[in-house]
Amino acid sequence: MSTATDAVKHFTPRARAALDNPAVRGNFRKAMDGLMSKRQDAFADWDLEELRELGAAVRLRALSRLPELLEQLERNLQANGIQVHWAQTGEQACEIVRDICVARNARTVIKGKSMVSEEMELNAFLARSGIEALESDLGEYIIQLADEAPSHIIMPAIHKNTTEISELMHEKTGTERSSDVDYLTASARAQLREKFMQADVGVSGVNFAVAETGTLCLVENEGNGRLTTTVPGCHIAVTGIEKVVEHLADIAPLLALLTRSATGQHITTYVNMISGPRKTDEKDGPEEVHLVLVDAGRSAIYQDRELLDTLRCIRCGACMNHCPVYTRIGGHAYGTTYPGPIGKILMPHMLGLDNTGSLATASTLCGACAEVCPVKIPIPQLLQRLRSEAMDGDPQRPATVAGHGSKRRWLEMLLWRGWTVFNSRPWAYRLGTALITRCRRLMPSRLGAWTRYRSAPRPAAQSLQQQLRQRQCKES
Repeated sequence: MSTATDAVKHFTPRARAALDNPAVRGNFRKAMDGLMSKRQDAFADWDLEELRELGAAVRLRALSRLPELLEQLERNLQANGIQVHWAQTGEQACEIVRDICVARNARTVIKGKSMVSEEMELNAFLARSGIEALESDLGEYIIQLADEAPSHIIMPAIHKNTTEISELMHEKTGTERSSDVDYLTASARAQLREKFMQADVGVSGVNFAVAETGTLCLVENEGNGRLTTTVPGCHIAVTGIEKVVEHLADIAPLLALLTRSATGQHITTYVNMISGPRKTDEKDGPEEVHLVLVDAGRSAIYQDRELLDTLRCIRCGACMNHCPVYTRIGGHAYGTTYPGPIGKILMPHMLGLDNTGSLATASTLCGACAEVCPVKIPIPQLLQRLRSEAMDGDPQRPATVAGHGSKRRWLEMLLWRGWTVFNSRPWAYRLGTALITRCRRLMPSRLGAWTRYRSAPRPAAQSLQQQLRQRQCKES
């Protein structure tokens, strides 16, 4: 079993440990409350629902033409001088990145923020090949020092407070202990600036890839993304195949939604549009630009007319910020690259329901994620679909997700069959309710996991039908 799938299977004990950790709960509660407030303020002067409709339409239009848009994107990128590579799996994508580095005799890589590279486990792969990869995003840099995975797709180190970060930087880099955020940020910037100048290759993610113009769009706040993509002699961008959009004009509404939903900003500090390597008359920029398009299960999602809504995601993290489960247990409890609501509907396709089936049930189905999703992904409906897939053992029904029927248990199925018989045959229903009301005092006070946080239900002394008959008799 891989480390990733093993981590997911330990979701329940991880979640309980997080609930028992006041520091984790306090850090997340404070951070999530702030993000929700900022998002609300950022959309105060906008017709949010109209903008969400526009964003959803843009993403749905792109997905409806995904195969041809990917081909158009490849043609236009190549015409612009960008080399395009296709990877069926995350491992293949890692091999492509490694081969490009080897061809350039590269020993050091500087990385901008990229969740796809986390999904690929690129850093560990390059390390096994003797290539050092250093994260340049401040949050990613902090968790790399801590040898941890991101706990949020936008703010990787959101689970740590200032004191924890100060202690970590002091231990790993010799920085003085301080509660001054500006000092800690400046120290990290000084440590990273030299690495930018020394790096052989820069690796980044992609927020949107424009098929019409062959342009890669990256948004960020720290300037590290711009340095990563321009200072080293070679820039490698990695992204999932779903990030393509049709027109350059489609970027505007998506950026308005992305930045406000993610961090409550009207616009990020840097919006980078990359359409090719450095030209002969230009003084800076990379000599080579590569784009690695990663499938890793996405084309399988695309084949299902309902589940393809998962691919609309623009990775803003708003669903996490508003999720009552995520905000109490944090991202590490999930044990997956993508935690929270979006992770619950995406990771089963990558790791299989047999490894991630518990994630789909780690939800209240309150609908908060769907209400705030900027591109209107119906996350609760998709969770219900995945729950059905995990429980469905019908061999005649086509399986869409790996691990189909893996959570089916004979005792549970037997109970549901009994429930069906009980409620579909009047004589059985009348006999059953009569027995239940007469034996109500025998109801146990403990009913497994259900009564861990709830009181056991106790049947009424009379069934509804009995009460109605008595009322009719009195009225007559």
